[in-house]
Amino acid sequence: MTIKLGVPSKGRLMDKTFEWFGARGLTLAKDGAEREYAGRVDGIEGLELVLLSAGEIPRELAAGRIHLGVTGSDLVNEKLSNISATVQELAPMGFGGADLIIAVPQCWVDVDTLDDLDAAAAAFRKAHGFRLRIATKYHRLVRDFLKANGVADYQLVDSQGATEGTVKNETAEAIADITSTGETLRANGLKILADGLVHASQATLYKSRVADWSGEDRATMAEIEARLKL
Repeated sequence: MTIKLGVPSKGRLMDKTFEWFGARGLTLAKDGAEREYAGRVDGIEGLELVLLSAGEIPRELAAGRIHLGVTGSDLVNEKLSNISATVQELAPMGFGGADLIIAVPQCWVDVDTLDDLDAAAAAFRKAHGFRLRIATKYHRLVRDFLKANGVADYQLVDSQGATEGTVKNETAEAIADITSTGETLRANGLKILADGLVHASQATLYKSRVADWSGEDRATMAEIEARLKL
């Protein structure tokens, strides 16, 4: 048997993942042309590299089609409903950091906290006859966060494009999105709520709890854990 390691297939996340494993004695590399999604691992037997989009990796871990995977913790928490039963976090990797936050227009001078947002949402519904709209790609994380913090009278609207622009485009009154520096938010006239951090994300190595782990795979995994100091 072979342990399958899913890694993002392009960009800075792939490069930093390759560097992270390389620093620990495992060389990850793409095979063939730049656009091909096959890869290899040098430095340990029985470990196969699978190149996927970061968004696919949580699903493949939960289905047991890959044994290990590197992706953002925001994606795992958003896409998997029963995380503890399907995946195990092995190691935060120290890169790919970004925060999922709640942001509102800068002109809302009296709205700086979640309590303020709750009051504003109630006033908005009374004035306009419909719920305040929050644009996001992260429905599960945002809904759970707002419920835990007692915010009501809002609706989530799906955003698959430039979420920061939805307020200017008048398709939402607030947003919940990933940011690393906040510059794009400020450029679009938005501010982050003081207590509006939903999830602090970073690239993380996960292990599938539902993949088929043969005795040989378990021995290989023990060697991987020793090499990576997990």
